[in-house]
Amino acid sequence: MRTLVHLSDLHFGRVDQELLDPLRELVHRIAPTVVVVSGDLTQRAKSEQFEEARAWLDTLPGPQIIVPGNHDISLYNVFRRFVLPLERYKRHITDDLDPVYIDDEIAVLGVNTARSLTWKDGRVNKEQVEKICATLAGLPEGVTRVVVTHHPFDLPEGAQEDDLVDRAHMAMDVFADVGVDLLMAGHLHQSHAGNTQARYKISEYAALVVQAGTATSTRGRGEVNSFNVIRIEPRKIEVDRYGWDAVHKQFQIMATEKFMRSGNVWAEVNEGLLAAGI
Repeated sequence: MRTLVHLSDLHFGRVDQELLDPLRELVHRIAPTVVVVSGDLTQRAKSEQFEEARAWLDTLPGPQIIVPGNHDISLYNVFRRFVLPLERYKRHITDDLDPVYIDDEIAVLGVNTARSLTWKDGRVNKEQVEKICATLAGLPEGVTRVVVTHHPFDLPEGAQEDDLVDRAHMAMDVFADVGVDLLMAGHLHQSHAGNTQARYKISEYAALVVQAGTATSTRGRGEVNSFNVIRIEPRKIEVDRYGWDAVHKQFQIMATEKFMRSGNVWAEVNEGLLAAGI
């Protein structure tokens, strides 16, 4: 079994400082295989915000798969936004915009969806999808394939269609061919887990989608600060959502969802089916 801690939308510059130490201590107790951070490390892409984010990330265990979000591109400095859009991110966080972690059970691939021209919206291009395909194509069948972006490939109920990553349908056709199992994202400050079957009508294929809320930002958008812990087995994935308990000043498990794969389709299952081994 492999364990991923899924953090997103940290937004240093608008961080609730009270959450940082309890979150760090809990992540260490969980002892994840990989820490995944799905974008928006800063509020306004300022150097000091990236420095704060980097200093805090350095206190977490590794390895870490980190991708940028739209807030990690300068909004108001037009020159920096269009000419040097991720220069500060690359200087302070990582210059690898396509990070990869692979072992004998999981492959976790980070993809940069942040773009200068569409500051809020995200996009994936053909070259990025081809690189994902090339990386995953030669892996053994039993390896669970995970793609991490900031902008989501699917949406929870009530979300705006504009929040969907651009060229998602093109990418999903390729993901079906190479058997991508799990899509992890942030951006919405809203937790969600489900599969892609309703949105993408791809025969005998449905990936699992796991959305993280904001782990540390003061901009909760109606949801408490939260993060995910994802436990991966070859045909089973369990998603624990931890939320901030303001009374006890700690993160607590708020929900657990369990999914199983049948063929190339991931679907939620109940405890009865799990107990029966189905």
